[in-house]
Amino acid sequence: MSENGDRTAGSDVTPAGRQVASRRREFAELLGEFRRTPVLVPLGDEQALLTADFNGIRFILAFSDEQALARYATARGESAREWAYQRVLGGRLLDVAVPAAGVPCGVALDCADGSEGMVFPPVAGIVPDGAAVDLD
Repeated sequence: MSENGDRTAGSDVTPAGRQVASRRREFAELLGEFRRTPVLVPLGDEQALLTADFNGIRFILAFSDEQALARYATARGESAREWAYQRVLGGRLLDVAVPAAGVPCGVALDCADGSEGMVFPPVAGIVPDGAAVDLD
């Protein structure tokens, strides 16, 4: 508390609160890096971006490099076929492709890599407000 009895900023933050704040900062850094980085987006039917639906949300599949895409192809049992892809900035996926999907949509990065992968869900602060499912 300050001399006049007011609470000072951060004085009532619990260890759990600090941990949440730290995780939010880490995620914000990862999100910023993703937005600035070109990723590989495989093309599916009719040259559309490859997607997968999970619990009513569509995810555009993106990969950090050709090795990550190869691991995905192997996991699907489709490593022998040729995989066409586009190189797209992560920010362009979130800001343009997600809203264009017309359904709740996010981006899954390196989805064959287990906990090393990353999911960018369609929520405020990640995608444009008009595409966020957590806003009315």
